[in-house]
Amino acid sequence: QVQLVESGGGLVQAGGSLRLSCAASGRTFSNYAMGWFRQAPGKEREFVVVISWSGGSTYYADSVKGRFTISRDNAKNTVYLQMNSLKPEDTAVYYCAADRNSPYDSGLYISPNEYDYWGQGTQVTVSS
Repeated sequence: QVQLVESGGGLVQAGGSLRLSCAASGRTFSNYAMGWFRQAPGKEREFVVVISWSGGSTYYADSVKGRFTISRDNAKNTVYLQMNSLKPEDTAVYYCAADRNSPYDSGLYISPNEYDYWGQGTQVTVSS
């Protein structure tokens, strides 16, 4: 059974940092791009960042560029999101997701429709 499990969320003051992890099982996730999305109360789920299957390519939303860094360790089937200089507007539930396209696909997708497996989410709250 395919499973994605996020961890690392919490409460932090503005300007602080958090590191999220997403552990994958039940599939060879090293062959697929992985993305992070977030959803704030009353808002639609929004794209944050995606990393290619190899880790060689990334694409960030403008709102997090320069503050967030995505990485992956394929040997551990884990994807990370390092979040620095956090702002209150970063407050949301953060989800990791696995690309639904073919293995080794080079595309970096920002639409949630391009992802077929999702974690349960981890809450990130940034206080002002």
